[in-house]
Amino acid sequence: MKKDSQFDLPIARLSLKTHQFAFELDRAFFEQFDPQGEFIADGDLHAEVTLIKTERVITIHSHIKGTVRLTCDRSLDEYDHPLDITNTLLVRYGDEPKELDDDVLQITPETLTLNLAQHLYDYIGLALPMKKLHPRFQNEADDDPDATTKLIFSTRPPGEGPDDDEPADPRWAALKNLN
Repeated sequence: MKKDSQFDLPIARLSLKTHQFAFELDRAFFEQFDPQGEFIADGDLHAEVTLIKTERVITIHSHIKGTVRLTCDRSLDEYDHPLDITNTLLVRYGDEPKELDDDVLQITPETLTLNLAQHLYDYIGLALPMKKLHPRFQNEADDDPDATTKLIFSTRPPGEGPDDDEPADPRWAALKNLN
C-alpha cells in the first residue's frame, strides 16, 4: 500500500486543543488497500475526525457514514451497503512506536505525522457483515427464523425416510419400555 499523505494528521504542529478533520473515502481510497476490489469494490463515504490533543494522550474520534459497494454472496450481484461507524483511537507517547491494543497506539514524541488511512479502512472492514446479502434476499433471511435449519439436499429418495413410530434399532424399543 502506498502512503497517501491526504490522511496524514500533522500531530507535531497541532496545539493542545480539539481539532476537526474531514475525509472523503472513495474508489481511490479502497484501491490503495485492495487493487482488485475483491473485499470492497467501491465506496462513497465521508469521515469526520475529531482529534483532542493533550500533553500525554491524543484521542481521535472518527465517525464514518456512507455506502460501500459489495458483492452478494448468493447472487454475485453488486449492491450498495449503508454504513454508520463510530470509533475512538487513543494515541499515547512512549519510547518506541507500537500498537498496544486494537484501539491504542504508542508513538514517540518525535513523531511528526500520524497516517489514519489504515485505521479508517480497518473500521470499515470490521463493520461489514459476515454474510453479504443483496437487499432483495435480506427479507427472506429475516422472515424465516429456521432458515439455517432447512434441508436443502438429501440423498434419500422421497418416502424412504425413517418412521418416527418405529425406532431404527430394536434396543431403543426396550429402553422406551423402562418408563
